[in-house]
Amino acid sequence: MPSSIDSSLSAPSLLARRLGYAGLLPFVVLAALLWIVRADVQGFVAIALAGYGAVIASFLGGVHWGIAARLPAQQAGFHYAWGVAPSLMGWVAVVMPAYAGLPLLGLILSACYAVDRRSYPQVGWSAWLGMRWHLTVVAVLSCLLGAAVA
Repeated sequence: MPSSIDSSLSAPSLLARRLGYAGLLPFVVLAALLWIVRADVQGFVAIALAGYGAVIASFLGGVHWGIAARLPAQQAGFHYAWGVAPSLMGWVAVVMPAYAGLPLLGLILSACYAVDRRSYPQVGWSAWLGMRWHLTVVAVLSCLLGAAVA
């Protein structure tokens, strides 16, 4: 699909990389806490991890609204539709018990990466995929490790 998007954002800046990797801290810390806190506190930590995962999924969907806003109308439909899907799925995951919701969030984050892997090259953002892969792997593993104890 040809695109009229300006690819000036073709590579993540140092700030974007730092913020992206710093965004993994809540995933890692909360997943680790689930393994070491008392059982009576685990539910609160699990909710915090699920909530953060859903917020990140929403953010990843929102990127597609940014893509859609810069495309001609006939090319934007998919991006607008996909842009809301991670938010809705993340919301469902948050209201589920953690043992089910956290793996669902891992699946949602994986789906976000799969969609981005197809979409980013079309808009000149291939250089973001390496970082996106690293972020996705750590986030998904955190959700799955958290679910294993929740």
